Amino acid sequence: MFMISRSNLADLNGKLESRGARLVAVSKTQPPAAILPLYEAGLRLFGENRVQELLEKQSALPQDVEWHLIGHLQRNKVRSIAPFVAMIHSVDSERLLEEVHRQADKIGRTIPVLLQVHIAQEESKFGWSAAELELWLASGQWKQYPNAQIHGLMGMATFTDNRDQVRMEFRSLRQLFERLNADVFAQADAFCECSMGMSGDWEIAVEEGATLVRIGSLLFGERA
Repeated sequence: MFMISRSNLADLNGKLESRGARLVAVSKTQPPAAILPLYEAGLRLFGENRVQELLEKQSALPQDVEWHLIGHLQRNKVRSIAPFVAMIHSVDSERLLEEVHRQADKIGRTIPVLLQVHIAQEESKFGWSAAELELWLASGQWKQYPNAQIHGLMGMATFTDNRDQVRMEFRSLRQLFERLNADVFAQADAFCECSMGMSGDWEIAVEEGATLVRIGSLLFGERA
């Protein structure tokens, strides 16, 4: 089974840190036994796509792992991860934000969330359009949900070999982040994360201002 070497992991982390970015190790489909060596090498941020898989790993692995939910999230699944999830990257509607707030409020937590923006040309991707998100945030309705604390934005680029297109999409997300940071969230120190980039395009993402990159196959090898 492929596993990134400690020296290559240190090199990757060094490149990210030099650009002000952090690594979220995407551990979906990987068993706890494959995740533990990365934990022992010092990684603490792990990202999962599916709630059930996240629940199983959270109970099997050390309790100081910071679990990020990075995949599409259904409202009826929020309750089960609310007690421990460190961040939800994929809040793609007001109804989901409201549910995260509701479940967090019940247990006296504030859950950090990222708002997912549709930056790709593929219609299969989830998220707000930039225009509708700016309008909605300007309305101030998000302030009704303080227990779902907005920490930034997330986006996924088009799956394409066209690097210029990928760069343009990442740049558009970063520009939106900067506009919101200067306006709607000018007084909110927590609004500081721009989650973009995966194994195939992370270098472009950090060049365009990513603060979180979601990397899986570079760490674990290609999935079957």
